[in-house]
Amino acid sequence: MLIFMIVLVVASGAILCAQSAINGRLGSHVGVLESAWLTFTLGAMLSLLYAFLFEPQHALTLFTAPRWQVTGAFFGVVYMLVIVFAMPRVGTAAATVSVISGQLLMSLLIDNFGWLNNPVIRLSGARYAAMILLAIALFLIYRSNARQGAQAMALNGESNEHPHLKQS
Repeated sequence: MLIFMIVLVVASGAILCAQSAINGRLGSHVGVLESAWLTFTLGAMLSLLYAFLFEPQHALTLFTAPRWQVTGAFFGVVYMLVIVFAMPRVGTAAATVSVISGQLLMSLLIDNFGWLNNPVIRLSGARYAAMILLAIALFLIYRSNARQGAQAMALNGESNEHPHLKQS
């Protein structure tokens, strides 16, 4: 069962990356807020349908749960807006590794300090190594993007200035 869950989570991560790339492209054509609105509207409709048809009763409701637990919904909005804005500007790989880096860092802090009522899992050598390796991956991907961008600009005869900041 554990291997199945890991495979399911890895597949969900791949879907999340594809969704981010698609929403980034959509956002660059129709606007960041419109793209995010579409995602949240469809997500709300599907979640409501699923909850209505399949969700069992729970001891608490959204209105009786501790307020801090409900704040997670706001984080999803921030993530969606940032990723739709950033994806077309930094590329899929750099944006995805940046997100994973942020997730890894926060998850290690949550585990180490037991934040949000989670069990304490102390930082170890392997966890420090994971942070270092992910930082190296982010650096290498960003550097590769920067080099390819500079090469493309040189081939097109463009300057290094940002196109929106050029003087007429």
